[in-house]
Amino acid sequence: MSEQKVRIGFVGVGNMGQCAHLKNYANLDICQVVAVAEIRESLRQKVAARYGIPNTYPTHEEMLQNEALAGIVAAQPFGRYGILVPELLKAGVPVFTEKPLAASIEAGEKIVAAMRTSGTWHMVGYHKRSDLATMYAKTEIERLKASGELGKMTYVRILMPSGDWVAGGFNDLIRDDSPAPSLEWDPPAAGMNDEVRSQYNGFVNYYIHQINLMRYLLGEPYKVTYADPSGVLLAGQSENGIACTIEMSPYHTTIDWQESALVCFERGYVKIELPAPLASNRPGRVEILRDPSEGVTPETILPQFPSVHAMRQQAINFVNAIKGEADPPCMSEEALEDLKVARTYIKLFTGV
Repeated sequence: MSEQKVRIGFVGVGNMGQCAHLKNYANLDICQVVAVAEIRESLRQKVAARYGIPNTYPTHEEMLQNEALAGIVAAQPFGRYGILVPELLKAGVPVFTEKPLAASIEAGEKIVAAMRTSGTWHMVGYHKRSDLATMYAKTEIERLKASGELGKMTYVRILMPSGDWVAGGFNDLIRDDSPAPSLEWDPPAAGMNDEVRSQYNGFVNYYIHQINLMRYLLGEPYKVTYADPSGVLLAGQSENGIACTIEMSPYHTTIDWQESALVCFERGYVKIELPAPLASNRPGRVEILRDPSEGVTPETILPQFPSVHAMRQQAINFVNAIKGEADPPCMSEEALEDLKVARTYIKLFTGV
């Protein structure tokens, strides 16, 4: 498979399907988008024409019956994944979906169970793990933990103000005025009233990236120990006692995006600044402070990265995983843990 283009099928080509995913896969030399399933006929035809997709279908069932695919990309509303993903996994090929895994822990458990019996795997789209800055920082963090040259890891802080997450990323969106299709949705999350469920859905839609990124940077599980009543601060502790916090929109920006992560050691840090999710051709930035002491001159390192944005690199990572050349950055079992962390936070925040 490594010597031929990987055959990809798309399920759904709405806003994110097009602008976060399809336009990246369509321009990769290592894969070919050979089919798209989209219930809105006019949108389906317009998207297929722009991106040169040879085969189109109104449903994913028809696509799977007629296409020999190596992988499936399905960017759908996450409240449908408990129904849709198990159906896609029956094709026996890797499946990619956007974050979060599902709208409830119950639906997430259903997806994981289906994946475990499918003979294949399911990657969840935490694109921040595919940013070149994050990939570099993760390697350096693990090296510093192993070497001990800057002492122990002491603290991880993620800051995520609200801002312009689109950053012009929908400028080339093919729009369609077809009425919204009638779709089947997962059952609502259990143990919550409508108000709390709405808060939970909003939290996992917006902050699940940071919930996941925290575990990735720590390199181990963590639990939420405090939820600030104002909704600004989430605090936690890793299984080895490392303190961690997520600051959620302590301020907002209108034409900027200022997300960052700070991973502290006793004698230095690794800092990551991430661009808006749909910003093109722009990776994040990394700053590393090393202060070894003992007469060694401290230094700050600012590595440079190619102009490859996280969504494009994520597509590359998925295709490479299909080819067996790399592991998927995040699979459904871990994404289920994100839903559980989010539920603990909401319980602390609301008391329900």
